Amino acid sequence: MKTDKIRVTVWNENIHEVEFEEIRKVYPKGIHGCIAEFLEKAGMDVKTAILREPEHGLTEEVLNETDVLIWWSHIAPGEVSDEVVERVYNRIIMEGMGLIVLHSAHDSKIFHKLMGTDTGWLKWREDGEKEIMWIVDPSHPIAEGLPEKIVLPNEEMYGEHFLIPQPDEQVFISWFEGGEVFRSGCCWHRGMGKVFYLRCGHEAFPTYEIPEIQQIIINAVKWARPLNFPKIARQWDQTIPTIEFKKAEDFSEIDGLHEHQSN
Repeated sequence: MKTDKIRVTVWNENIHEVEFEEIRKVYPKGIHGCIAEFLEKAGMDVKTAILREPEHGLTEEVLNETDVLIWWSHIAPGEVSDEVVERVYNRIIMEGMGLIVLHSAHDSKIFHKLMGTDTGWLKWREDGEKEIMWIVDPSHPIAEGLPEKIVLPNEEMYGEHFLIPQPDEQVFISWFEGGEVFRSGCCWHRGMGKVFYLRCGHEAFPTYEIPEIQQIIINAVKWARPLNFPKIARQWDQTIPTIEFKKAEDFSEIDGLHEHQSN
């Protein structure tokens, strides 16, 4: 059914919440359920999918009805089939679906493929320390309605160097108690689609319950949604124009830039 609402699919491994009671207490509805809930309240048309559904819940039908895909993963990136990764990739590159990559999904197959680098390369420490996210591009749409800095009382530390291609747009940079810094909010254009990486969101902490983080994700969905751009057709039956070949001696009597020189 046609809708004017932004159609969002929130994808999550949903392994921590199932296997670990302490994580289930933090996110009783799963990380995907938490994110879906506040996106619905923001007026979006939201569905969820998890790793261990058939085709990981990302069938052709689901992706064709998705404007923006949100991806959270951590301990099982290798379980995602290459076929589904290719399907998601083509939907982004060729059809303009937006992608929001959260926290440890920096090491997901789809993010590796889109970035073209080993995006698992970074420093990390699970200490539950303070993170301060500073806005470095206040005019960016993803920063709309936010304070100049967001203080997260407990988070996993990520530190540079983060092996990503230079972002097209940098929205946030984070500082941690150990003195590390990290590019924590980055945007890229890939083909027809847009990609946003948001660093925060370790499963042991209720980061996605924080209003400012929810606002970032809401803003990012609006930024990443596909525009009503024209469909681009690829031409296979094009005839390549050719020029009939002439031997060199056929040009010998033609006056041009090079005048004949007499001996």
